Amino acid sequence: MCVFHGCLFPTIYSIPNPPPSSGHQCNSLPLAGRAGQLASFKANTLAASWTGVQRQEVVCKRLDDNSIVQNNFCDPDSKPPENQRACNTEPCPPEWFIGDWLECSKTCDGGMRTRAVLCIRKVGPSEEETLDYGDCLTHRPVEKESCNNQSCPPQWVALDWSECTPKCGSGFKHRIVLCKSSDLSKTFPAAQCPEESKPPARIRCSLGRCPPPRWVTGDWGQCSAQCGLGQQMRTVQCLSYTGQASVDCPETVRPPSMQQCDSKCDSTPLSSTEECKDVNKVAYCPLVLKFKFCSRAYFRQMCCKTCQGH
Repeated sequence: MCVFHGCLFPTIYSIPNPPPSSGHQCNSLPLAGRAGQLASFKANTLAASWTGVQRQEVVCKRLDDNSIVQNNFCDPDSKPPENQRACNTEPCPPEWFIGDWLECSKTCDGGMRTRAVLCIRKVGPSEEETLDYGDCLTHRPVEKESCNNQSCPPQWVALDWSECTPKCGSGFKHRIVLCKSSDLSKTFPAAQCPEESKPPARIRCSLGRCPPPRWVTGDWGQCSAQCGLGQQMRTVQCLSYTGQASVDCPETVRPPSMQQCDSKCDSTPLSSTEECKDVNKVAYCPLVLKFKFCSRAYFRQMCCKTCQGH
């Protein structure tokens, strides 16, 4: 409602600037009449795929050109109520839910990627139910596919480590490192693989402290005397754990390299057919003769040739 030159008039959206007040009459304005109502239904659903609501919209319009104007130009007592009714009451059809693809299982040489595919039905603005795949009538979208099918570049492949050498103390382990194709079927020159990422082919290792050198003895030799007391010898060596000669064995525990031996004397005289000789070329036979020991049976036997005729 507005007051213009003392006249009341309803329902106009805008009024043109009037001419000067002298001679202007209220009834010379365009007739707006009483409030007009647009009472047709206008769909205004809450959602397009489950039960919604359509509301009736009431607007104030000019009677001369049906243009919409502000509500204060219409009589508020004549405004009809804004009604509403339910719409889309039928159940929503099932539809496929398709998730995003997950990361490819491989960066090259062909991997696989997957995504979630579900058959769902919306039952409310923020509620849905999962159905069997057969309830969705359209073709089921794929859930997995190949990806990153390009060939991988050559790569380093390291074989197993060897045993630590030597068997004790500080040493090294070795292994073979090859430049191979990604499927390991081909071997390439080392220059085709990045040198900065090549695994080590040798590393230090240790199997504990090595045992110290020790004295090693041979078997006793034959007794120097065929009858009575004599001597027998054996080898005595200082060897490392690898069998190499060493000088680090303690002399205090060195085994003897010579010992006395006693051979049982045979009292049977030499037969005339046996050759009379000095046994094993004993070096002390001249001494036996010098000190007149030839009269003793043992020395006569050992130095037969020297004592012959004495």
